[in-house]
Amino acid sequence: MMIRKGLGLAVLAAMLGLQGCASIVSDSKPEVGVYSTPTAAKYEIVNSKGMVVASGVTPGRVLLESGRGYFKGEDYKVTFRKEGYQESTVPLKTTVNGWYWGNILIGGLIGMLIVDPLTGAMYTLPDDVTGTPSLLETAQAVTQ
Repeated sequence: MMIRKGLGLAVLAAMLGLQGCASIVSDSKPEVGVYSTPTAAKYEIVNSKGMVVASGVTPGRVLLESGRGYFKGEDYKVTFRKEGYQESTVPLKTTVNGWYWGNILIGGLIGMLIVDPLTGAMYTLPDDVTGTPSLLETAQAVTQ
């Protein structure tokens, strides 16, 4: 019975040691809200390699990868377009996830140096991004 209990504790400790705090608590593919003023603007999201990863009409929500490789966060550019308005591009940058620092207390070195950096969970994106295309001068002259 004592051996079985010791084995159970060892398995539990190993499972905890193989996980990172940010990987457990947050998602490496967070949902980001996409908004614009004025609304109903078309948007296109491009990753750091220049590939279009999402598009749609505001308001919208998209799932985006927060990591692009070992210890590398993924940054995006969101371009907003609407007829009669000047195109607007907004950067969408990752930051280090606050839960990543929980590895110091809970996840240990394996979580800090391997799990969270590999899964991309060590990074996070803002909850939303908002574009503000400005009215074109020709459109302003027509409305006056």
